[in-house]
Amino acid sequence: MYTNPTGDHLSASQGVLMPSLADKIDKLFTTVRTQGREYTYEEVARGCSELSGGTFSKTYVWQLRTGQRDNPTKRHLEALAAFFRVPVAYFFDDEATERVDAQIALASAMRHAGVRDIALRATRMDDAGRAALLRILSEVSALQTSTKAGGRQPGEPTPDGKRDA
Repeated sequence: MYTNPTGDHLSASQGVLMPSLADKIDKLFTTVRTQGREYTYEEVARGCSELSGGTFSKTYVWQLRTGQRDNPTKRHLEALAAFFRVPVAYFFDDEATERVDAQIALASAMRHAGVRDIALRATRMDDAGRAALLRILSEVSALQTSTKAGGRQPGEPTPDGKRDA
């Protein structure tokens, strides 16, 4: 893995853009929440200080998150990992990062009642029912993507107010 001039990490074997340390820390801030909101820099600094037994300032946390500092000590990374309840490998191992990000996304989605309801109903279906549900969800997702990209649904008026025949 190497870092390009903009600070992004690229996997030499895959040619894939990998997230920087700042990207990973920012992702934790935006997805691991307390009472429905992001943790403040003060809360993270205080928590990390308590977990590590050392000092952590809110400015230092901000610098790590924004990429202004990118070489924290092992103790600091261990404290951040413990605070956000992720393995310390999250910061070093891209596979661990992907796995944890997927788990966080799933946990975040499951906080929404509608998503939880769909998931619970799917567990009571047989394989054919789950396959049908997956096809329906794929169709709805494709329709929403098309609409967001400026596509129109059949029968929807054009910008000049006319409808398809």
